Amino acid sequence: MIPFNIPPYIGVEEKFIFEAISKHKICGDGEFTKKCNNWLEEKTGAEKVLLTTSCTHATEMAALLCEIQPGDEVIMPSYTFVSTADAFVLRGAKVVFVDIRPDTMNIDETKIEAAITERTKAIVPVHYAGVSCEMDVIMHLANKYNLKVVEDAAQAIFSTYHGQMLGTIGDFGAYSFHETKNYSMGEGGALLIKNADDIEKAEIIREKGTNRSKFFRGQIDKYTWVEAGSSYLPSELNAAYLYAQLEQYKKIFDDRMKSWNKYFESFEELEKAGYVERPTIPDGCTHNAHMFYLKCKDLTERTELISYAKENDVLMVFHYIPLHSAPAGKKYGRFNGDDVYTTKESERLVRLPLYYGLKEVDQEKVIKVVKDFYQHNN
Repeated sequence: MIPFNIPPYIGVEEKFIFEAISKHKICGDGEFTKKCNNWLEEKTGAEKVLLTTSCTHATEMAALLCEIQPGDEVIMPSYTFVSTADAFVLRGAKVVFVDIRPDTMNIDETKIEAAITERTKAIVPVHYAGVSCEMDVIMHLANKYNLKVVEDAAQAIFSTYHGQMLGTIGDFGAYSFHETKNYSMGEGGALLIKNADDIEKAEIIREKGTNRSKFFRGQIDKYTWVEAGSSYLPSELNAAYLYAQLEQYKKIFDDRMKSWNKYFESFEELEKAGYVERPTIPDGCTHNAHMFYLKCKDLTERTELISYAKENDVLMVFHYIPLHSAPAGKKYGRFNGDDVYTTKESERLVRLPLYYGLKEVDQEKVIKVVKDFYQHNN
């Protein structure tokens, strides 16, 4: 069976993990955590990057930093992972879902303004498949209505929008280093902070509500509990695993992009024949080859394709069930406007195997399975 995903592994992860162990420092904010933070700041241009235990926790920190309160409203797409909404629901906010664009599966920027009310406090664009939302429009609306912007860039590390790294455009950004992402620490994430004024409070929240970070920098002679917070620090062992991959990030990036481009080229004829749709990369955007998907005719065809692929030892999967249709989505949120594309497009999308080290022979088999399916069924 050709799997959908294999977690990235470079080959020096154990070496770095052993280094962390040998220094008798395996809890959070050790040498490797700091190396990851500094490396990410340098590469992305963010004012500050703080490694976290997950992208979920990075988004929770962003919600705290945005001072989301019960009764506030936060606008986001329904086509996203539950964590995007959970981070704000935990603060007592009402989630307001709006429709997506069918070309990128991202939030439809033209639907946002109609969803803004006097209770709206933030917009949360989700950069699906590492492809940017229309951030100029979103930032214009945020400035016009004095709203915070939290970029869910879980899938979008090293993707750009008009030359700017995703995760660094809004007030806050969140990356994921889950095992399914381009770069991994098993479970983990990072919070990107745009404004220097937010850094100290972010450090306090991340350190259980204490000013411990200032203490370790020698800025104060003792630390104490000063604010509500939690423990968002990942283990040094996880950070060491990640840093090994960040050091060789281009090797992983190029390998994934080669596979993505091969898929894209291989399915051109199927798209021209009207059988499938390939991903769209808008002008001014670069992506990171996080995911390759195709869109089938409808839900029935997608189900048949996934089943056919499995029978031929290829694992393909669909993605999110729109949050507004879930029990918790109905309880904690509402859909503003009409669901023209969210459900319809989500039911057509199928994701193909794509990971660092995908063998050419395996990718050829995936491509053949898709082509054979449409040849037999049309």
